[in-house]
Amino acid sequence: MVRSRAPHWVTRVGRRARRARFAVEAPLRQLGHRLWERAPVRLRLPGTPGVGPTRFARNGPVAVAYDLRGRGSPLVLIEGVGVGRWGWEPVAARLARRFQVITIDNRGIGASDTAQGHYSTRMMADDVLAVLDHAGIQQASVVGTSLGGMIAQELALAHPERVDKLVLVATIPGGPRSRPMPLPTTYLFAWAPFMTSQAKLQQFVYATLAPQPLRRRPKVARRLAARKLTHPQSPQAWRAQTEAGMLFNPLGRQRRITQPTLVVQGDADQVVDPGNAEVLAGLLPNASLQRFDGAGHLLYWEQPKRFVRIVTDFLTDPATSARESAAVRRAG
Repeated sequence: MVRSRAPHWVTRVGRRARRARFAVEAPLRQLGHRLWERAPVRLRLPGTPGVGPTRFARNGPVAVAYDLRGRGSPLVLIEGVGVGRWGWEPVAARLARRFQVITIDNRGIGASDTAQGHYSTRMMADDVLAVLDHAGIQQASVVGTSLGGMIAQELALAHPERVDKLVLVATIPGGPRSRPMPLPTTYLFAWAPFMTSQAKLQQFVYATLAPQPLRRRPKVARRLAARKLTHPQSPQAWRAQTEAGMLFNPLGRQRRITQPTLVVQGDADQVVDPGNAEVLAGLLPNASLQRFDGAGHLLYWEQPKRFVRIVTDFLTDPATSARESAAVRRAG
């Protein structure tokens, strides 16, 4: 009997030891993560551009957090609803091998201020302008995804001299020209205020990644969920950002945007109807459309290498500048 009970006893002891080890290691991992995020100098692999310390620009009373990495032509990356600078994690370092990359926390998330009251895409475009001024950057190319794509359009309309080229990812033309959000995600947005934090997090991950990558690469989903959990957003700020996107309506003025523009869209997007890409590209006088087969809303999490290659090729192609000159002549 003693011999038969031994394996069971050993198993129980092993489980208790693992639980005790996890109880000690988890707080240490969290502390290490916080120190890593705040450290001004980090160890990194040779050839990998480092991220500088967080900087703060001011747009009136609102402090807007951003950081810089890499060298080369300036490239601003603007995220969507509920996602901060961390959202560019799969591609920012790769892009920084060719560009000076500026990643921004939109108002209402990350280290930026959560301003009270309503937000608008024009207001958030002014936040980006404040970052460019603070960083001493006269002109930059801009990549915006989802809400960030709407902010990028507003920036190009209000301050065209500050924008070189545009990459608009998984975004909409705004107003009645926009195709409606897919029904399941519409329900998710409606029920989100009444959901538990855990359920909302799970549904966020399911909605922003395509079904195929969720099955084939579950680590991507886990990493995305972990980053979202580590960087929570207040319900008030989430609503304010969401409303800014819902009210975005430039009234078709995208026809005035003559900068070379690449519209990027995943055909399995469950947040933005993929048909919006064709509508948007049709409004822009100097636009091309690139589709990602089988990709969801956060397509650069699912296919980061392809995304970096396509964006880099577009931004460094001298032919796009020639097309811009032709588009300006036609607009004039």
